[in-house]
Amino acid sequence: MTIFNNINRANKLGEIPGLVPVPFSNVVINDKFWAPRLANLRNVTLPLMFNQMQEANYFNAAQRGWKRGMKPTPFVFWETDITKWLEAASYSLRTHPDSSLEAMLNQAIDFLVSLQQPDGYLNLYFTEVEPEKRWTNLRDWHELYCAGHLIEAGVAHFETTGKRTLLDPVCRYADYIDSVFGPAPGQRRGYDGHEEIELALVKLYRVTGEGRYLNLARFFVEERGRQPHFFDIEAWERGEDPANFWQTGYEYNQSHQPVLEQSEIVGHAVRAVYLYSAVADLAKEYNNETVFDTCLTLWNHLSSKRIYITGGIGPSAHNEGFTKDYDLPNLTAYAETCAATGLVFWSHRMLQLDPNSRYADIIERALYNGILSGISLDGSAYFYENPLASKGTHHRQKWYKCACCPPNLARLFMSLGQYIYSVKGDTQLQVHLYIQNEVNLQLGGRAVTVRQLTDYPWDGTIRLEIEPQEPAEFELLLRIPGWCKRAALRLNHEELNLEIQKGYARVNRRWQKGDFVELVLDMPVRRQYSNPAVEENIQRVAITRGPLVYCLETADTNIPLNFISLSDTANLTSRYDPTILGGIAVIEGEFMVIQTQDWEDQLYRSEPPTRTSFNFKAIPYYAWDNREAGEMQVWLRTNRT
Repeated sequence: MTIFNNINRANKLGEIPGLVPVPFSNVVINDKFWAPRLANLRNVTLPLMFNQMQEANYFNAAQRGWKRGMKPTPFVFWETDITKWLEAASYSLRTHPDSSLEAMLNQAIDFLVSLQQPDGYLNLYFTEVEPEKRWTNLRDWHELYCAGHLIEAGVAHFETTGKRTLLDPVCRYADYIDSVFGPAPGQRRGYDGHEEIELALVKLYRVTGEGRYLNLARFFVEERGRQPHFFDIEAWERGEDPANFWQTGYEYNQSHQPVLEQSEIVGHAVRAVYLYSAVADLAKEYNNETVFDTCLTLWNHLSSKRIYITGGIGPSAHNEGFTKDYDLPNLTAYAETCAATGLVFWSHRMLQLDPNSRYADIIERALYNGILSGISLDGSAYFYENPLASKGTHHRQKWYKCACCPPNLARLFMSLGQYIYSVKGDTQLQVHLYIQNEVNLQLGGRAVTVRQLTDYPWDGTIRLEIEPQEPAEFELLLRIPGWCKRAALRLNHEELNLEIQKGYARVNRRWQKGDFVELVLDMPVRRQYSNPAVEENIQRVAITRGPLVYCLETADTNIPLNFISLSDTANLTSRYDPTILGGIAVIEGEFMVIQTQDWEDQLYRSEPPTRTSFNFKAIPYYAWDNREAGEMQVWLRTNRT
């Protein structure tokens, strides 16, 4: 019996809504916050990434014919940096043609295609370095993971350019993989240690219509965690004892149980969110509520017990992932940029299946905080880890030996437009994110242009101008963010009663040219507190405004941050300062600071330290470490009165 048993009956349930994201290519982002960042990514970051890969000999034809002892040795996952960059570059070219970037992209594709073997196999490391070890260690060596990112790149390149120069080789490789893995006699009943190919195969199925790719994605998910355990079997085949696995157990790669039996999110964070993204895709393709319910259980566990206020996930460097409930340390937080990016992928899929604002809230939180922090303001340096406190020694780097995060972040941001809207047929438009843009759609049987005008995230006023070619009837749904406690909605200047379902305000009417809706989200400075089970944050407070988490840096205070505390009654105000960090809204107010001058040489005494007040300035978390080195802290001590 498989996790998709009774598949035909499941297909008839009709319970999963048919929401579809509006393609990013339909959306022109033209705001003051994201548009300059996206331009910088196109003009600065993508070329710099290509140059970094060139300097590291990622796709230097002179390095072909690699022999043992030659340097540098390719990593088993190197080509995924290439393919994620390829995906980002393809998205960029779709909306902003650029002959120079296109030449780089073609060079990368030519190199990858040159690696393809007569049987269709296409992998840099196991062709150039250790070809005799093909498919011998799926647990550790990323072969199918690399194939997944290659497939995603092939799909993205085809969808954005219409060219099959990468898609056809990708299909050949997928056909070969389909011949190797499966339940038939002589096939390997295996799966990858680093999930990714599962969601990629669903994408390939959707663009080609080839059902074998969907079946293979389903097979990889079904097989995971079954007994006898595949990773045990392949270890014995290599002459190794499975008990010597370098991690402590198969929770690390989410193969400790069959997928439908899993109820807690565990192990390596990136692997987990990639796997559950694929499971959500399969729930949609097979209209299977049982599979969706598994995703929902896991997503609820993550969002209620194992996520940072910044949208970062995975506190531990040891396994690049999860430990136990409420274990969310600040200084040692791993919170990999890739993990937050993968969380957006998963949450976006859940949002199409269950139109609830909680998923969009997580997407927004991660985008503006735990992911955006992963790249410097000038677009040239990156965080792999995103801690919530720093002693002044954690800095962005120009590149990494394992450079998975920079191109992952780039491919997300280059396709940002697809996260703003969803449609349900042509009867409903849902607005998930507030970013100034213009989008063209088919709604109510008519061509409709929607213009979103806003200075978000600095201001909570959003105006949507609806311009149908002819009057058109459809429903407009506007997300009321979880952080917003008071909102107002007006239609053509007339106040409306908020009719909110699953976190969305609904307006249903026959729209005409000149109609507009104005949503005003109250955006005060707010104090946020952790569940008391998060031990490190007891008697600490974080400051937020709108979707942004704020932090203190010693660049603004010159005082050790652990000496600073915030009372419950201190007045906190926000103002926009165009002169620092590219223009930001700072938060200012009165803090208390511990005095040390009167201690002299005393180590202990019976009187507590004295405190004095001073004015402070907090900046958005995403902008930290863009000035001189210094301490940073999100969770601040409280000075309760």
